[in-house]
Amino acid sequence: MTKNSCVATFYTHTDAESAIKELQRSGFDMKKLSIVGKDYHTEEHVVGYYNAGDRMKYWGKLGAFWGGLWGLLFGAAFFWVPGIGPLVVGGPLVSWIVGGLESAAVVGGVSALGAGLYSIGIPKDSVLKYETAIKSGEFLLVVHGSADEVGKAQEILKGTAATTVDVHKP
Repeated sequence: MTKNSCVATFYTHTDAESAIKELQRSGFDMKKLSIVGKDYHTEEHVVGYYNAGDRMKYWGKLGAFWGGLWGLLFGAAFFWVPGIGPLVVGGPLVSWIVGGLESAAVVGGVSALGAGLYSIGIPKDSVLKYETAIKSGEFLLVVHGSADEVGKAQEILKGTAATTVDVHKP
């Protein structure tokens, strides 16, 4: 599946949450947003958990942050990714990661997260950059949609605390 996407990185979860709320205020379709971040709750060694509907029960250290986003975004997952650690994912990216795992469509040198990003048309060099950002504790906000929607999201995200804002087109 190839899609237009805009990927923004944020140093903190509060910056990422503010950006999501700004997109929401601008009328952006929340079902076209995905967010990814590390979870630092490592007492449990869960391999993965996902829920394509209601709410996910596992929150970890940033429970209030993730809990607030599940009401806005469709789908939630917790994955333990070798080389990265525990990840919490919200939005359509959940199904793309699971699809990548189920079809064993893992691209050489990238994780399950990377395979999910690659499957929607994000180039491998950018995937590696985003995996590095996640490893260092940053948050990714991925916006999917038409070229016009992605362009609108890019303009909105440039006005936020995003450290990078990249557009990927088919």
